[in-house]
Amino acid sequence: MTNPFVIIVGGGPSGILLALLLGKQGISVQLLEAAEKFDDRPRATHYGPTAVRELQRAGVFEDMKAKGGFFPSGVSWRKLHGETLAMIPGPTGEEKHPMICLPLNKLHEVLEGHLKNYPDIEVLFNNKVVSVGQDESTSWVIVETPEGKKTLNAQYIVGCDGASSIVRRSLFTNAGFDGFTWEEQLVATNVYYPFEKHGVDIDSTFIIHPEHYHMIARITDDGLWRVTYGELPGLTPEQLKERQPMKFKTMLPGHPNPEDYKLANFSPYKVHQRIATKMRVGRILLASDAAHLCNPFGGLGLTGGIVDIGGLYDCLFGVYSGQADESILTLYDEVRREKYNKIINPISSENLRRVFDQDPDTIMQRDGFLQLVKKAETDSATRDILRQGAFSIEYDFTQHYHSAKTNL
Repeated sequence: MTNPFVIIVGGGPSGILLALLLGKQGISVQLLEAAEKFDDRPRATHYGPTAVRELQRAGVFEDMKAKGGFFPSGVSWRKLHGETLAMIPGPTGEEKHPMICLPLNKLHEVLEGHLKNYPDIEVLFNNKVVSVGQDESTSWVIVETPEGKKTLNAQYIVGCDGASSIVRRSLFTNAGFDGFTWEEQLVATNVYYPFEKHGVDIDSTFIIHPEHYHMIARITDDGLWRVTYGELPGLTPEQLKERQPMKFKTMLPGHPNPEDYKLANFSPYKVHQRIATKMRVGRILLASDAAHLCNPFGGLGLTGGIVDIGGLYDCLFGVYSGQADESILTLYDEVRREKYNKIINPISSENLRRVFDQDPDTIMQRDGFLQLVKKAETDSATRDILRQGAFSIEYDFTQHYHSAKTNL
């Protein structure tokens, strides 16, 4: 394939999803992946209603369910080994876009399976982008391949290459990623443990505690759970691993010993709140983790990234089909950064601060969100407000087509 309409850098879920949405419309796409195969690590798991809408548009949602995706029974906030403070029930079955849970590697398998359906999508593995460039009429990437360096051209380039994005770093001399790194140390684990036998009766739970804050979430139907917890800052990975049995025994219901559970994954990591200086520079665009990061409490990173993709698809399709001019790409940059700055960043930050609150006994008197959740348990109007709030990160770019239509 030569001179496709779009080159997408990064074969993660966001990059593949954008390729599928464009490919379904017969738009030529080259998808570049630096590795020899797609990443198969489990990673994130929960897709909010706005992400589900885009997954449905791409035609992959039913296959996600067939792959083991399920609808979580709800989410609660609790004290350590204590009372439930507030709870949001899961989908009722009436929602058009119900939250779904499926480990990211399983979504990857679904997305990869759909790529073969669209001849206008070309996937190139072992193509590591080292720089990008553009002029008034075209854009290009320089890639390192086993055969040597090459230059690939396209009308537009989209960086979906993650937090360490080469595309973003090529655009901005200071990496172009304003924000901060949390001092808090998080550890993500996947574990087989019978939480149900110890009083855990809901699929997702946030435990509020100044030291032993954590999140418990069922992520598969075969008994695998994600436990993400806070740790002391400044420890080495080896020290964190050594402390893990103590943390589980202290935190988890039933106070298990190592022989009581099967640890499938252990991943210490730091989290960030960052946003790119711009998400459009001429013919080069950024999306998802290449454009912004947030902590994982509440799932706004994955969901927000997928919503980026849906919006960018609408903008690129508008330009391709002649229903919009290139100014819609500037609007994409402005709107998506505004959604991050006004919604995703503050809400995700508060989600994390809430769980390491210094006084769980008084948090219900101080936390407006938990008060709203508590009210929603018995008030349907408040419950509807919470559900509609999930869609606040969306924006319908098709209203700016010359002949306006709507996808929402």
